[in-house]
This record gives sequence, C-alpha cells and structure tokens, in this order.
Amino acid sequence: MGGSDDAADLDVAEGFADYFRTLGPGSRYTDAQFRDFFLPLDPEAFRGRRIVELGFGHGSFLWHWGRVGPARLAGVDLGDAAEAARARLAHLPDGVLDLRRGDLTSADLGAFDLAYCIGVIHHLSDPHAGFLALLRHTSPGGCFHAWVYAKEGNGIGLRVVDAIRRAGARLPWWATKGGPGLAIGAALWAWTKLLRHLPPGLAERLPAERYCRSQADRDFAFFHFLATDFLVARRTVYLDRPTLESWLRHPDVDPTSVYLIHRNGNSWTFGGKRAERARSEP
Repeated sequence: MGGSDDAADLDVAEGFADYFRTLGPGSRYTDAQFRDFFLPLDPEAFRGRRIVELGFGHGSFLWHWGRVGPARLAGVDLGDAAEAARARLAHLPDGVLDLRRGDLTSADLGAFDLAYCIGVIHHLSDPHAGFLALLRHTSPGGCFHAWVYAKEGNGIGLRVVDAIRRAGARLPWWATKGGPGLAIGAALWAWTKLLRHLPPGLAERLPAERYCRSQADRDFAFFHFLATDFLVARRTVYLDRPTLESWLRHPDVDPTSVYLIHRNGNSWTFGGKRAERARSEP
C-alpha cells in the first residue's frame, strides 16, 4: 500500500509488505475479477496508454494491466514489496515498468491516462489525501478510479471480523495467516458454498449474499488470502456515500463523468475524469 509520510502509515505499509513478499507469481485475481474491479471502465480502452497504480502492494492488478499492453505502467507503494512486484512483472518490455517506493500522498510520478487506487485509501491516516493524490496523477481528460470499503452495508458480521483484526493487528503475518486468517477464510468459504445451494429467494435475504456470490467460483486458497489480506491491516476505515460525494465535487473533476457504485453491497467503486481545465483555475 501507500500512505502519508508518518510512522503510522509506514507501520501499516510494512505490515502488508511482510505478507505480500510471500505471495507467489501471477495475480491473486482472475481476469473476470480484475475487470469487475474496474467497472464501468473497459481495460481495452487503455491499451497503449499510460497507467499508474497508487499503492500497488502485491502487484496483482499491475499484472493484469501488463497483459493489456500499456505504453507505461507505473506504481508507488510505501511498503517494501517492490522487488517482489517487479519479479511478477519481469515479462514486460524494457522501459514500460516504473515502480517506486514512496509515500503516495506526496509522490509525483507524472500525469497518466488512468490513475487508480484499489483497496488502499481506506488504510491511510488521511484518506482524503489519497484521493487528492489520485486526482493529481490523472492527466486532463484522463480517468481516475478507486475502490474502498463502504460504511453502508457492512453489518455486525464484518464488525466482528474487524474487532478480530484490531485485536490481532500486531501479530506477525504468518501467525495471522495460520490463525484467524485460516479460521475466517474457512468460515467465509463454507458460507459461500452453502449460499450457492440454497433457494435464491432465501439466499438473497442472508448476510453477505451479494459479496459471497461474487466470489463463488474461487477455491479455498483464495478465501484464505482474502481473510489474511483483511486481517494484516493495522488500520482500516469505512467510507460513506456523503464523504465520497463531497470528494467528487472537487473542481478538478469533470462533473459529467462521475460514478459512484455500491459494489457487492459492502464497498464503493468511484471515479470519473479530470477536467480538461480545472474549474479552480483562473
């Protein structure tokens, strides 16, 4: 992940990086999941374009974008997982990949046709600063896109899981993976499989049905990864619709391009285009 330049954000980033360095080659996500994360954008529209990820973590999304064929694929992350991500993307042509270690809220990698941030803004000490960095890295007329945890739709089940995360936030990654990560991953996997065998009318009334349905084709290892990825975070916030709507009213955002989607009932996908000429300019 990436974060603001303080000890708390560096601590969060290193907690993730310790785990991310252990992940294998390729991406943790299927092509269908990758494309779903970026709806309503069409990845093919960015072939030959400049793309940047703020908080690239284990590099799973960069791996998919590398297959699209960008002219430049850049990223910044505060954690020390860049070498593992570079190894995952070693197949890219020379001169395409540009990965740096640093604070995404103050980094300046230039302007891009697409700037995105998936699952990072909600871990920052100042989430709004993460949004401003996303906008700053978007060229005029270019697209920005983000995904965050929602305050809406995350009921008591997630609050219980979040309490476990807070209690175990100081555990080493391997203890989290082998302990609460394994237990919660197994419970989520079993619940997902159960929902698939219930009558649709009944399943739709049960907790986390939309989210579980979106992951229904994945194996147990993926659910173990999801749970561990959630639990190793040392800080997480949940963002509500009014907060995101206020961000999207920024004068540098083209108001006709904005989208805000309640994804799977428990998260937000949002984005738009940077204005060709900022309304704040003279």
